[in-house]
Amino acid sequence: MRKVWRCKTISNLSINEQIRDKEVRLIGPDGAQMGIMSAREAMLKAQEAGLDLVKIAPQAKPPVCKIIDYGKYKYELARKEKEARKKQKIIDVKEVRLSPNIDTNDLKTKVNAARKFLSKGDRVKVTLRFRGREMAHMHSSKHVLDDFAEQLKDVATVEKAPKVEGRSMTMFLTEKR
Repeated sequence: MRKVWRCKTISNLSINEQIRDKEVRLIGPDGAQMGIMSAREAMLKAQEAGLDLVKIAPQAKPPVCKIIDYGKYKYELARKEKEARKKQKIIDVKEVRLSPNIDTNDLKTKVNAARKFLSKGDRVKVTLRFRGREMAHMHSSKHVLDDFAEQLKDVATVEKAPKVEGRSMTMFLTEKR
């Protein structure tokens, strides 16, 4: 069986001798178009400049190659990708658990905790848990969640209205924008 030769590419870019095309469109180190020429000629120009020849658009006809410092180019790409990841905010869902017969001071404490979560940009899941006989009075306890949302109306909006899920009633709050 014959071994198939494959060029080694880092991040799908062919560099220097890995470029096997007959003709390429060359872009110089300053970004100016240098025209269409053979890959060998382009390689010689890159060596004269002391830089690398990198195929940046392999699907184009003819493929586009650029004379650049490949190490610096890779570093710039990695830095841009890292900056993009840094700017993304992952929104967490924080949960605040309540009971149907919660005292007013305890409710204030839970409201303050939710306010802190919302100020950090997180979503808040407010869960009203029912135990034993409290299950029979589920819908009459909805006022606890309504009161909770009312106290946070200056900083939050109700994303999902109170909904019964098994032995609990849940509601989602998000920060006002």
